[in-house]
Amino acid sequence: MNKYLRQLFTAVVALFVILGLSSTIIMAVRANALNNDPRNARSLYHQLGAYRGAILASDGTVMAKSEPVNDAFKYLRTYSNGPLYAPVTGFFSINQTADRGLEASRSMLLNGEADSLIWQRAKAMLTGATDQGASIETSIDPKLQQVAYDQLGTRDGAAVAIEVSTGRILAMVSTPSYDPNKLATHDTKAASQAYNELSAGQNSPLINRVTSQLYPPGSTFKTIVASAALETGDYQTDTKIPAGSSYTLPGTATQLPNDEAQGDGVNGQISLQEAVAWSSNTAFAQLGVKLGASKVSDMATKLGFGSTITIDGTESTGTPMTATASTFPSDPTDDKLALASIGQGDTTATPLQMAMVAQAIANNGKLMQPTLVDRVRSADLTVLSQTKPQTMANAFSKDSVDKLTTMMESVVTEANPQLAIDGIKVAAKTGTAQIGIDNSAIDGWVIGFAPADNPQIAVAVLVHNTDVYGSLAAGPIMRAMMQEALQQ
Repeated sequence: MNKYLRQLFTAVVALFVILGLSSTIIMAVRANALNNDPRNARSLYHQLGAYRGAILASDGTVMAKSEPVNDAFKYLRTYSNGPLYAPVTGFFSINQTADRGLEASRSMLLNGEADSLIWQRAKAMLTGATDQGASIETSIDPKLQQVAYDQLGTRDGAAVAIEVSTGRILAMVSTPSYDPNKLATHDTKAASQAYNELSAGQNSPLINRVTSQLYPPGSTFKTIVASAALETGDYQTDTKIPAGSSYTLPGTATQLPNDEAQGDGVNGQISLQEAVAWSSNTAFAQLGVKLGASKVSDMATKLGFGSTITIDGTESTGTPMTATASTFPSDPTDDKLALASIGQGDTTATPLQMAMVAQAIANNGKLMQPTLVDRVRSADLTVLSQTKPQTMANAFSKDSVDKLTTMMESVVTEANPQLAIDGIKVAAKTGTAQIGIDNSAIDGWVIGFAPADNPQIAVAVLVHNTDVYGSLAAGPIMRAMMQEALQQ
């Protein structure tokens, strides 16, 4: 009898242990996953029934807010000028988990569930007041955002502007864009249909082209090769390097030409400054091979290549907003190194990454962590957190910066005077990357900063799948953005 009682007792204890473990797994280990599961109706009603905090531009312009409505969900998320700010805000939907933008990276703060808001939740419970999420104050300049958006228009592209000394993102535009209001509707059928339409295909407007799409950077990458050369101490702005009208890629019969005759140099030689100004492919392909993959790769790595870049948020605040890692080939053969050194072949970059390159040059070689949120406030306007500038790397010396700036100024003064701004010195590098079957199309690029003698703003612009040089496709957009930013 005692034997059977012991067996029964052991079985009961085992069942309680199993129950305890399963409860722990459900309530702790898998809590976030279960809460975020779109099939979890209770979580859905809880989130949509919460007064979600607002997302604001730097001047207080409301980009996203929650409006009271007379339905089961209590509040409807609304987006003012939705397509303009969509790459920044992301979306909050009835049937799709927030997975991009600030709606995702600051989700726990916006819905009031972050640990930092525990006292506010307790106060609301005791007083019977509405529990409100925190508001997110961003670094986005609405006027600059609008100029970039208008300039890109219906083209497939991206534009990003960074405050040089801090890394604050002043504008982040991706086109084509989308209207988050169509995803925020409480009509589940309409929201689902909108999401399916927007997410279809490789050119989905839901993709943030500033951070999540890789493109061959073309000749904008030559700034990195020039930086690597200057850092060796063996090159000056007037150092003559091999050029020529054509260069045979090592070990192949493939001929690499220049787009401009001025890039050929004289008697097969060209100064480093003229090679930058006239974007000499033959010069930089040979320079990259001469420097070696290690030196070029090391400089690219210092500037952020090879690493995913966190723009906003942590696991404790939601799903962090990140930029896809830009790439430079590992241990390439010389022919591939030559192409990679002119931003073609296996070299790819996000527009944010190339804006960071311009920012580092403008900031005396100091690469800053890009940020999108200035501060977070609770409903009673108490500041919960404030973003401070952080240095990611000291990429190169002040001496190299001065020489790079001189060379990038000559890109405007010598080769592209249409990019000049009256009374303001502009430093830039254009890029024209060949893409598509038989190189039939172009990714047009430009990066730059201004004023060149006292840098305030760094810009990168990409126009995808165009039919004109980067200086013509992307250049005017950069110029308009700089004018707007510097006249304020």
